[in-house]
Amino acid sequence: MFLWKTSSNNCCRPHMKYAKYFGISLAIIALDQLVKMLVYFNMDYGLMGQIQVFGNWFKLHYTLNPGMAFGLEIGSEYGKLILTLGRLIVMTGLVFVMAKLIREGKSHTGFLYCLSLILGGAVGNVIDSTFYGIWLNNAPVGVPTPWFHGQVIDMFYVDIWEGMVPEWIPFLGGQYYSLWPIFNIADASIFCAILALALFQNKLFKPLEPSKPEENIVA
Repeated sequence: MFLWKTSSNNCCRPHMKYAKYFGISLAIIALDQLVKMLVYFNMDYGLMGQIQVFGNWFKLHYTLNPGMAFGLEIGSEYGKLILTLGRLIVMTGLVFVMAKLIREGKSHTGFLYCLSLILGGAVGNVIDSTFYGIWLNNAPVGVPTPWFHGQVIDMFYVDIWEGMVPEWIPFLGGQYYSLWPIFNIADASIFCAILALALFQNKLFKPLEPSKPEENIVA
């Protein structure tokens, strides 16, 4: 009778792990860009092309975002260029971090899935910012160059609430506010990943226990 120990991993499995996680990112990128192109070529911009999906609560609404999430911008002639280049740097760093974590095999699978969603969403919007100023000619008027100044295409419109905030609410009372986020697949991917990390941080950030080798017996 012979007894030996073998690891549960084989020579091909590490490559499959890379393909699994980065494949999710590629799928998000492809879906995000497909939806954006469908909107660009088939919908009119703004209210003229708006499509009601679920009454006034959820609509398809073609709009352009020149800055960051929720339309925030860096107030400078080169603000968008700085923003786009910063996104590229962060995105590149995330690729290396993911590759390292996958190679080490110590991170929770759910944590790596979340990073895959964040990477896919980040790349999806960076493609808009980097190339749409040239490909779709949608860079704002007066920018130094259309490269890295493309506007991100958003289309999912959730009309949550708008109106006057009661006077008794500190700091916000007596002012008119609108809560109607407009976002895209890339934004949703990033939001869902961050929400999952926040809700399940005690589990997802915990390192995995090292797996024990399997024992095989042959007579």
